[in-house]
Amino acid sequence: MKDSLAAHLELVAGFRAPGAKERAAFLRRVGEHIEMVGDELIQVCHDESKLSIDRLRGERARTVNQLAMFADLIEEGSWVDARIDTAQPERKPIPKTDLRRMLVPLGPVAVFSASNFPFAFSVAGGDTASAFAAGCPVIVKGHPAHARTSVLVGDAIARAIADTGMPKAIFHLLTDSSIEAGTNLVTHPGIRAVGFTGSTRAGRALFNLAAARPDPIPVFAEMSSLNPVLIMPGALRERRAEIVNGLAGSVTLGVGQFCTKPGVVLGVQGPDWEEFSSALGGAFAKVEPAPMLYRGIEERLADSIRKTQAYVRVSQGAHLLRATAKEFRENHALQEEIFGPATLLVECADEAEVLQTIESLPGQLTATVHLTPNEEESSRAFLEAFTEKAGRVILNGYPTGVEVCASMQHGGPYPATTDSRFTSVGTAAIYRFARPVCYQNFAEKLLPLELQNVNKLRIWRQINGRFTQEDVAGK
Repeated sequence: MKDSLAAHLELVAGFRAPGAKERAAFLRRVGEHIEMVGDELIQVCHDESKLSIDRLRGERARTVNQLAMFADLIEEGSWVDARIDTAQPERKPIPKTDLRRMLVPLGPVAVFSASNFPFAFSVAGGDTASAFAAGCPVIVKGHPAHARTSVLVGDAIARAIADTGMPKAIFHLLTDSSIEAGTNLVTHPGIRAVGFTGSTRAGRALFNLAAARPDPIPVFAEMSSLNPVLIMPGALRERRAEIVNGLAGSVTLGVGQFCTKPGVVLGVQGPDWEEFSSALGGAFAKVEPAPMLYRGIEERLADSIRKTQAYVRVSQGAHLLRATAKEFRENHALQEEIFGPATLLVECADEAEVLQTIESLPGQLTATVHLTPNEEESSRAFLEAFTEKAGRVILNGYPTGVEVCASMQHGGPYPATTDSRFTSVGTAAIYRFARPVCYQNFAEKLLPLELQNVNKLRIWRQINGRFTQEDVAGK
């Protein structure tokens, strides 16, 4: 923990990933040590972040559970996507050689902690857990907004390393919060990938640095998302009060400091829309002001509200803005994420303008449609358009509350993320930190265990185009 970054990266140069069972035991032990820190960890984090005790207890549980989730994944082992095509020496006109392919660790990963999830997207969060699971060493740049929390969690990881005999090179906490430290980390030749959650400005800067290297490396950055919500006319008529309450709760959850906060609400003009807008404004006016994570976020929220002041209708503990669809499409300031308890109501002239507005949106983490059963067919074009724009499409719900499971997709087209093929939540997050290698014409004893003829691990493999847990036939 106290070694310099340069000295640690020298250790990393000789790193070889321990086996899956050893990595799984390590992941579980990290979770156990985080829990052992007990109330001290929760209190320190509360003091630093101003997040509630209950919220932090829930987030710590999520963090521990996702460490165990990745341990289960790699212990089972099929995630490596083993593929075997056996030789056909008699094939005419060209014999076919033996080919075997699987995923291997990408290499040392630089992880940048997020401000709004001091456990789940920080030192031992999803980026770190998935990189460890893949077999990659991790260097975490702690966030200055929860520096003491970061050290406590980093110490817990260090104790888990000692308990399980993991190589010390597997983890390092960088406490230098300067921009220069981040730049040096991303550009260091020993780093093979970057995980980041934060603003578009910072994420894009890291992406550009990584791309400008003599050997460019991938940056998996989660950045900006408006998380649009479309309310169909029938749903607005039938469930107005329910939608007002649900939307107000989602926008103000955690003082609006979730990456999935609904920041834009689309609807068709008319009396129902006006009544909905008025009711939502009334709900927002009752919201009590609450402290945000740190001063920088408060200042950015205030700046966003100043830039869009002409559209602000309510500005209390939560901020409600209104604009026409034409104004939204033409005013870039309205298209920027407002990080905090704020949302923008966008009034469309008709459903044709709804579709036009959806198609004008940049990439998103989520998109939501509220509809009735009678509107399912008429909403198909909107759902298809949202599928082009977002990584997760929701019906009759709200985007806040991201389930950590195998089916979750927490990612989306730019600027939601820098690579829409991946997720930062759920077991599929591991694929960000692995790459495929094909072994051609290898002797059996030189192959990784996952690709050998006898399937000792009993994982699922694709053999000559068929998924099976069997051994390679005739071998």
